[in-house]
Amino acid sequence: MLIWFAEAAVAVAVAMVTMTRKARRLGAPLSSAAPAYRFALAYLPPLVAGMVLTPVFVTLGLMARLPGCWLLLYGTAAATGGATSVRVVPLMGICFMALGTIAFAAPAAWGHWLMAAGFGGLHIGFGLVIARKYGG
Repeated sequence: MLIWFAEAAVAVAVAMVTMTRKARRLGAPLSSAAPAYRFALAYLPPLVAGMVLTPVFVTLGLMARLPGCWLLLYGTAAATGGATSVRVVPLMGICFMALGTIAFAAPAAWGHWLMAAGFGGLHIGFGLVIARKYGG
């Protein structure tokens, strides 16, 4: 879990740097009130649900099923938060949700690989599409 949490911290740092760069390049304020508020209302509840469910899963001895939980809820966050973004972002969320569903059905030993496929592979693949087609 420490590796997963460390990766999450790195992802947040990368996201903040890239969002700041894009906002500066476009000359747009980073925290425009209305869009940021709508995004937060859609994006944060599934992530908070994941934060609440993580210790529940751990306490119940379901750590091996955390990848399914995290992929599914992160996908939900991306799909709902991305509803105010370009079309490919909600699609990415749906792909994460599908991968989370697969993680629940697959053998628990596959969890690390499915996390890598999602938080590594899907992010890189969709990130390249978003960078190329939409400028970041």
